[in-house]
Amino acid sequence: MVESDKQKITRNRRYARQVILPQIGSEGQKILGKTSVLIAGAGGLGSISSLYLAAAGVGHIIIADHDHVEESNLNRQLLHSEVSLGIEKTKSAAIRLTELNSSIKITPLQTKMTRQNIDSIAKKVDIFVDATDNYNTRQILNRASLKYNIPFVFGGVQGFDGLVSCFVPGRTPCFECVIPCPKKENNSLGIIGAAAGIAASIQAMETIKLILNIGTGEDRLENRLLRISGLDMKIKSIKLEPDPECTACSDVDP
Repeated sequence: MVESDKQKITRNRRYARQVILPQIGSEGQKILGKTSVLIAGAGGLGSISSLYLAAAGVGHIIIADHDHVEESNLNRQLLHSEVSLGIEKTKSAAIRLTELNSSIKITPLQTKMTRQNIDSIAKKVDIFVDATDNYNTRQILNRASLKYNIPFVFGGVQGFDGLVSCFVPGRTPCFECVIPCPKKENNSLGIIGAAAGIAASIQAMETIKLILNIGTGEDRLENRLLRISGLDMKIKSIKLEPDPECTACSDVDP
């Protein structure tokens, strides 16, 4: 589709402060506008990552979730507000993101990510942003990442702490190499909203860097797991190694 003069003017004004960055420029902005991102989860992580990616001009954001907005979500899930209580999270998300940037496409998917629907979703996107809260869904995303060669930007949060890494097929270990399946999950643990905000902001930054191929693997969170401790404000970068016995990626050719 040919961009109109009006669209060019709008784009130049809206994104002026990032287009002047040499790592982005007008060509990079066009690439962002042609990129499709899946944000799996419209909760604490998905709220912040989706807002920043929409603000940056990512052309198509698919946001998937199966829940409805509850009052207990509002301490951290900043896509939603009191007027959103009771409605579908993806509907609330689509309304807010469209208010922020009506020039991009927002596709709400009110569904769980399953092994049955992930293939049809994956074929429409260039990158996965993990904003889920359970291992099973992350495993589904990881397998699809490997199958379709789609980068997977992982984020996790608990209490005051956040975790972020980038799993890129052929260049890094996969999610299941690094984080084994827990014997039991507890999704009712406490969380301070700002912890999700910090982790999700880093996810958005890494997503943009991956889309635009900014920096090298060492500059991005490839082969590294970043742990942010909010209580003592210490950040630790942990080097990651592939697991040769990983059942997910050990048989995948690099």
